Amino acid sequence: MDQGQRAVVVVVSDRSASGAREDRSGPVAADLLRGAGLAVADPVVVPDGADSVARALRAAVADGAALVVTSGGTGVAPRDETPEGTRPLLAKELPGVAELLRRSSEVPTAVLSRGLVGVTGDGVVVVNLPGSPGGVREGLDVLLPLLPHLLSQVEGGDHA
Repeated sequence: MDQGQRAVVVVVSDRSASGAREDRSGPVAADLLRGAGLAVADPVVVPDGADSVARALRAAVADGAALVVTSGGTGVAPRDETPEGTRPLLAKELPGVAELLRRSSEVPTAVLSRGLVGVTGDGVVVVNLPGSPGGVREGLDVLLPLLPHLLSQVEGGDHA
C-alpha cells in the first residue's frame, strides 16, 4: 500500500454515540489499519441508522479516504441499518469479499451479518464489519492481505 493512504473508521452504535458505552471496536480497527501502513485518525462514532451511516461515509469520501471501515449495525436488530446506509454509495459491490469475511469467522452467528464490501463511484473502498472487537480483528485479518491489490485495482493499477 502507498504510505499515507487514508483510512477512516466509523463506529455505528447508539450506545457508544450517546456515551452510555465505551467503544472498543474502533480503536482495534484503527490500530490494525495503522499497522498496515494507512494513515488513520481517531474513529468517528455515529448512532445506528441508515442516514447517520450514509452521512459519515459521505464525509469520509469527501475528506479523501481511500478506505472506510465501519464497525457495527450489520445484524438483524431493528436499528441495524449499516448496509442500508452503505449500499446507495456503492458503485460496485464485492460480494465475494463480504462472503469471505463471514465464512472466515470462528463465530457461528457471523453468517447473520449483512455487511457489505464495495467501491464508491469516487473509488473509495467501503467495508462493513461487525461491532465487536473480535469481529473487527477477524475481519481485518482477512481483509488486510487483499487490500494492497484491491486499492491498486481501484486506482487503475495493472492486473498483475
